[in-house]
Amino acid sequence: MIKFTEDKEQIISLWCDVFREDSKEDAAFFLDNKKNISCLGYFEKNKLVSMLFLAQCSYGSLNGKYVYAVCTYENFRGRGFSTALINEAKKHMQDFLWLIPANDSLFSFYEKAGFETRLYSDKEYNNKIIFHECKDIVDYLYAGSDYAFPKGMVYSKKTFPAGSTGFIKERG
Repeated sequence: MIKFTEDKEQIISLWCDVFREDSKEDAAFFLDNKKNISCLGYFEKNKLVSMLFLAQCSYGSLNGKYVYAVCTYENFRGRGFSTALINEAKKHMQDFLWLIPANDSLFSFYEKAGFETRLYSDKEYNNKIIFHECKDIVDYLYAGSDYAFPKGMVYSKKTFPAGSTGFIKERG
């Protein structure tokens, strides 16, 4: 079953199991200080086994959700839970979903879900994604990527620029 959750104990347990470099205090800090971020979870027998966070964000005049910390317990992987969560997230996206894959191996996974590589960061940072969160939480949202200038991926019915500049228009 997929549903939004605020079960702090289960979220922290899954977070720390998957993101082993993070402490319980790191995860608790994020949960205690986020403002416009919700957790979408996949549950089996009332146990949170897979999750992702959706952070409200904007790009120019468009509103969207940033997909963060997609994770599944190792013994539940390969069952399509992350894909199911992403498909559910699409229902809550407004104008777009955006994410930064942590490493090269994840780009093909997100491409299969309909995401396109767009909005990579460069030194100009024009037309950037805006979060309505404190700086510490924004730092969390960008953490975990292997890249000095992360590549973003977008799922949308709009066309987004391939770099940090350009205009958004309706896709034909």
